[in-house]
Amino acid sequence: MRKITLTSTLAIAGLLMAFKAPAPATWTLDKSHARLGFSVSHLTVSDVEGSFKKVDASITTTHNDFSDAVVELTAEVSSVNTDNEQRDKHLLSADFFDAAKYPTLTFKSRSFKKVKDNTYKVTGDLTLHGITKPVELTATARSGTNPMSKKPITGFKITGTVKRTDFGIAPSTPGAMLGDEVSLNANAEFTQE
Repeated sequence: MRKITLTSTLAIAGLLMAFKAPAPATWTLDKSHARLGFSVSHLTVSDVEGSFKKVDASITTTHNDFSDAVVELTAEVSSVNTDNEQRDKHLLSADFFDAAKYPTLTFKSRSFKKVKDNTYKVTGDLTLHGITKPVELTATARSGTNPMSKKPITGFKITGTVKRTDFGIAPSTPGAMLGDEVSLNANAEFTQE
């Protein structure tokens, strides 16, 4: 039987420590510098734009280039705003979002892949109107340091498209009246904690 000395045990422990994965970094959303927006065509001639005003998100990553990032986002459906009170009330009804039954929408990423310098392909699960579907988004990043707090900051511009009928939203409304494809357009600034 081979003897293991204290010296060899310490050497093995040192090697394991050298290869230990870096601790994850958490990035929190700066809500005053974030917008979760969308647009959809109306009567095929114009686009109606809106956003969700109450949003929270975080990013966890162990790599400075975000290549292993996990994004989690939650928005309150009742905070939808299209700059028209009557339309917003209708959107909250059972005809569309049914906010009383489905008060939140969530997104959790499964993959955050760098495709070029500051651009990423983000795939994940979007849960909206009680239905979860995979979605693919494009995120473009810009990073720096907040001059006041001296903390690292990163901003993302996120775009993508989802179909409202995939989530059971107004499935009987014709596309000529209300477009089926909804464009997502978000801007989000995160601070490393």
